[in-house]
Amino acid sequence: MNNHTRSKILIFVITLIVLIGLIIIAMNLPSNSESPNNNNNPNNGVSNSNSNNNNEIVDENNNDQEMIRVVTTNLESPWSIVFYADIPLVSLRDNQEIIEILEDGSQRLVGKVEQAVPRGEGGLLGLAVYDNFLYTYYTTARDNRVTRFVLSGTNGSLSISDEEVILEGLPNASNHNGGRIHFGPDGMLYVTTGDAANPQSSQDLSVLSGKILRLTPEGDVPDDNPIRGSLIYSFGHRNPQGITWDEEGVMYSSELGQNTWDELNVIEANNNYGWPLIEGIEETNEFVSPIQQWATSEASPSGLTYHDGKLFIANLRGNSLSVINLTDLTSSEIYFKGEYGRIRDVTIAPDGSLWILTNNTDGRGSPSSTDDQIIAINIDYFK
Repeated sequence: MNNHTRSKILIFVITLIVLIGLIIIAMNLPSNSESPNNNNNPNNGVSNSNSNNNNEIVDENNNDQEMIRVVTTNLESPWSIVFYADIPLVSLRDNQEIIEILEDGSQRLVGKVEQAVPRGEGGLLGLAVYDNFLYTYYTTARDNRVTRFVLSGTNGSLSISDEEVILEGLPNASNHNGGRIHFGPDGMLYVTTGDAANPQSSQDLSVLSGKILRLTPEGDVPDDNPIRGSLIYSFGHRNPQGITWDEEGVMYSSELGQNTWDELNVIEANNNYGWPLIEGIEETNEFVSPIQQWATSEASPSGLTYHDGKLFIANLRGNSLSVINLTDLTSSEIYFKGEYGRIRDVTIAPDGSLWILTNNTDGRGSPSSTDDQIIAINIDYFK
């Protein structure tokens, strides 16, 4: 073998090693909105230096740990937690199951949503309760949809009726499915939809992806919606997963960003929040900017709730709970950083305590032997 042949073989081997290394790196890069470093933004991620948040990490060691208790453990891929009277109900994304949590912390199956199909970030997602109805948001093989069931029975014996479809045909994908549903103070059902991996759809008022929707409890278009004949309440969203209201009726939404900024927005009718043309705070008259933003590596906000002048945000990638006082919407206090892993949902229980729902068993976390968990925290812990 001459020197020329040896050189060609050496170059080939080196090239092959480099290609294999690049493939391994690519396989390990995050590729979805809940570990958000993907490239679905046609602007390739808007660069923005106007970060306005001031995050303070709170040292929980200075607080009374007796104010925290574990409600239940070993949940499988939980997504949403709501209360029917004083009965906690949880959706399990990948199992198609709705379960109730009994007083001793044990779990009981209430029913299965047979049409739900787990795929990526899809599956059985949001829950909401209105009167004696349980509403669900879930992914099927062909769409995202909202349905409802009649609840009957008491704690330990709850059951659900046959399913009634309220809204179907919402675009779906393996990521960016939105999925949070919540009844507002006006008695209307609000639904967050993601862009279903099609960013341009968020600006298209002929489709319902990348929006916050407003509908009657029966699934009809309210007469006073901002766009006549349309369910669209606001648009220009990427993947909103949290909605709540304060005592004054102001609506807030937490939203997963692309490569740059996660967002907290004040939601008003017919506003355009800019995705995919802007991400995070921008000085523009055309779009509405968030009131607070975080680097995507620090947050990935999902569930959101309000109590007594404070917003509470469940952070996935941030492995934390953000607390924002309405007296200063530009800053956050960060609790439980790294203590419980990914946090998917947060809500106020009937007894006034704050419940957080961890989310380490969905394939992206590092579950402990007791994950996933519901943790109850005395609300005075945050004063």
